[in-house]
Amino acid sequence: MVFDSEKQSIVSLGQVGDSSSDGISSVKEPLIEEKHHSPEDYSVLAAIPSFLFPALGALLFGYEIGATSCAIISIKSPTLSGVSWYSLSPVDVGIITSGSLYGALIGSIVAFSVADTIGRRKELILAAFFYLVGAIVTSVAPVFSVLIIGRLMYGVGIGLTMHAAPMYIAETSPSQIRGRMISLKEFSTVIGMVGGYGIGSLWVTAISGWRYMYATITPVPVIMGIGMCWLPASPRWLLLRSLQGKGNVENLQQAAIRSLRRLRGSVVVDSAVEQVDEILAELSSVGEGKEATLGEIFQGKCLKALTIAGGLVLLQQITGQPSVLYYAPSILQTAGFSAATDATRISILLGLLKLVMTGVAVIVIDKLGRRPLLFGGVSGMVISLFLLGSYYIFYNTVPAVAVVALLLYVGCYQLSFGPIGWLMISEIFPLKLRGRGISIAVLVNFGTNALVTFAFSPLKELLGAGVLFFGFGVICVVSLFFIYFIVPETKGLTLEEIEAKCL
Repeated sequence: MVFDSEKQSIVSLGQVGDSSSDGISSVKEPLIEEKHHSPEDYSVLAAIPSFLFPALGALLFGYEIGATSCAIISIKSPTLSGVSWYSLSPVDVGIITSGSLYGALIGSIVAFSVADTIGRRKELILAAFFYLVGAIVTSVAPVFSVLIIGRLMYGVGIGLTMHAAPMYIAETSPSQIRGRMISLKEFSTVIGMVGGYGIGSLWVTAISGWRYMYATITPVPVIMGIGMCWLPASPRWLLLRSLQGKGNVENLQQAAIRSLRRLRGSVVVDSAVEQVDEILAELSSVGEGKEATLGEIFQGKCLKALTIAGGLVLLQQITGQPSVLYYAPSILQTAGFSAATDATRISILLGLLKLVMTGVAVIVIDKLGRRPLLFGGVSGMVISLFLLGSYYIFYNTVPAVAVVALLLYVGCYQLSFGPIGWLMISEIFPLKLRGRGISIAVLVNFGTNALVTFAFSPLKELLGAGVLFFGFGVICVVSLFFIYFIVPETKGLTLEEIEAKCL
């Protein structure tokens, strides 16, 4: 099939006006903005694999968070570590826990360079490879330095996954359920986190239990890699390369048709050619046919997309999420939980709450939209953070205040910033710069996470926990203004409509 240039005029710039008696003169604007797409046909069974296998990468990310918190306990134990280098300094422990984070930063930088060249599918295959090798190296590490190498390699897998998975899911999901599918990726992360805490608690009392914690997960990246080899490339990525002349145009467009048929199922066998023509025309109408330069990411609508995505992931971290969860065990202990009631059990409790609230977000996100959930969730975070600050300054004899505030914070975060931050960055960037744009957003996410995590303890000592939580609450208030004035509503829009209407 060859793209018919005559069809491009359907969505190109033209005269759009109103001849009614109010006398509004016709103005030039994209006709695509006046076109309302009918709901996309798809088979649920055909749509599941394109979410499931990328989401395994998110599950592996969550598992690492849960398992590492338990592995630290095991490695530091003189009787259970099974190694002679168990006497770790606080710096050593920090390097272990943050090793995967540094690896994720490296993965984000790598993604910036190669994502648009190799495509989303191959990037996820590469991520599965780093996950597998990282888990194996970590579980068999004979010395501390090898353990850190394993953690870094696993982290590279995280960085590649958190870049490519939301992109692949967004580009292959029908617009009616795109929000739900990307939010399910966050759901997978929380499932992995709870699973990591659970499996970690089972092995934490075994000799060399930390090795088994990391070895247990090795079948999952194998399944992920095989699944991504079986799945087709993103049809939008194939069409982008076709428009930019990077390969045989006819072959790329035929591959996009085959990909769309596999991703949507038998219901689109007859209409796949027409859908590909529509996507090609819309991509051409918004200028996707021209190859992007590096400078374009900081210009025009790409800069606006970067402001939206970067702002969301920045606020996602500096509103205190890493710090509040870090401080959760001590908050619950002041409420009467025994110190002997392992941090793993407390973390499982919070993980289950995160799971439930993420599930709620998944159910309602494509019905209510992104902005209402952001407004409601962040407003709840403001209340919870001010309650936490008040507890540490005024009401430290009433621990119930801290427990309620903590649970409210976790629940509201998972309704708002948790899933919607990743959803928005996956759908807001123009296609030709989506790979580079998301890599910058992921870099901001992990970099800010590291900064907040490392700065929390010294700032807590300097200012006190109460002042810090009040500060996080003020940042949440600023976030509400950002959401109101900057963040658009993308519910129900195709990716091409988002580019035409929201940027």
